[in-house]
Amino acid sequence: MTDIATTHSQAQRLKADSLLLLAAFIWGISFVAQRVAALNMGVYAFTGLRFLLGALVLLPFAWRRSSFSHLRGRDLQGILMAGLLLFGGAALQQSGMRFTTASNAGFITGLYVVFIPLILVIGGLERPRRAVWLAAICAAAGLFLLSTGGQFRLAPGDALVLVSAVLWASHVIWVGRLVQRLDPLEIAIGQYLVCGGLGLLVSLLSEGNVLPQAAAAWVAVLYTGLFSVAIGYTLQLVGQRVAPPADAAILLNLEAVVAALTGWLVLDERLSAVQLLGCGLILAGMLLAQVKIDKKTG
Repeated sequence: MTDIATTHSQAQRLKADSLLLLAAFIWGISFVAQRVAALNMGVYAFTGLRFLLGALVLLPFAWRRSSFSHLRGRDLQGILMAGLLLFGGAALQQSGMRFTTASNAGFITGLYVVFIPLILVIGGLERPRRAVWLAAICAAAGLFLLSTGGQFRLAPGDALVLVSAVLWASHVIWVGRLVQRLDPLEIAIGQYLVCGGLGLLVSLLSEGNVLPQAAAAWVAVLYTGLFSVAIGYTLQLVGQRVAPPADAAILLNLEAVVAALTGWLVLDERLSAVQLLGCGLILAGMLLAQVKIDKKTG
């Protein structure tokens, strides 16, 4: 299948890449707020509240552009699937983090940059450029060094995080195709409502009290709901109207670099020379993703 990027102008692609990088930057900064929430409230309650807040923030903007009445059954099914993949990725990742280290979780989650081109090839959906393969491997190596410092030890929760990485990869691929025929705002609100509703339902069944008691948890919910969800995930959808899934995933990996730098500045978490090398490899992967070295498909 012809690379989606070939149908768009260079200016459009530059704009799309900029939006994806901005989304990654927002997610990376939100890492501190997510750490605060993890210490003060349940995983599913946090997921439910922040995604529902993100949907509510976007609703006024969407009503001006669309009545949602034109959505057909096929469209609603596509949005539902996007929400299910989003919830599965977020829930499994957070659940797995209870039984593994943050470094392991960060590295394994980031492996979606490799899973995406694999899924595309196995599913016969697309043939990523050779530069994308090189960029994905480079980014994965950088994530390994940045997240683990070069020392990776298996933990019980790693399998859950690995499955979540596959779901994240599937989500990027799915919404990348969905935004080619639907408005990004409609997809955003729909998938946030599905993800948030499931989060609150599971929280009621398994965690009991949905509303957090600590003020710090409320700040985390408000911050991530507004910035990480309403702005970050929506920018991802807009950017993916132009950028192919494999390319988008590599750009979104800037999140790991920003999260590490934020942890250093705000939480006083030091970065070793090995971790700094990992940051460099991730940035190199982002640059490689923009290189066209194929004769036929580049």
